[in-house]
Amino acid sequence: MPALIEYIDAIARKKQRDVLFVEFHPQDDDEDSCFPRHDWEQNPKRQTFLHWLDGHAIAWCSCAAFASENGFESSMGRIYIDLPMDETDPTYCKLRDYLEHPDGSLRDEAIRFYVLPLEMAMRNAHHDEPGFWERRAEEF
Repeated sequence: MPALIEYIDAIARKKQRDVLFVEFHPQDDDEDSCFPRHDWEQNPKRQTFLHWLDGHAIAWCSCAAFASENGFESSMGRIYIDLPMDETDPTYCKLRDYLEHPDGSLRDEAIRFYVLPLEMAMRNAHHDEPGFWERRAEEF
């Protein structure tokens, strides 16, 4: 069933805050491939992580990369995590500690944890104008 997946920068603009997201990088993919052939829905590490999020009542949804008017990239199993990056929030700290060592390095290189600052997301604010993507499609 097709699903509408929002760009991570659009989510940041909608939330009006920095946003957290995770990408999954299977170690067996051909690094030279422009279009990695990987079934993200069946990725065991992704499934385990989503189960962990659900078990801790942390909302999430699939998301697309930072929007580009010049092309697109593979999904990388990317998900938006609906938590603010707040070191005083016990739920955020639980998530951070699940994904990172105390020194900030990743616990698993195949699961990459990112924050997209709202300031960066605002560079694409013009994408939110009515009809923007339709006009862009006509230019191709």
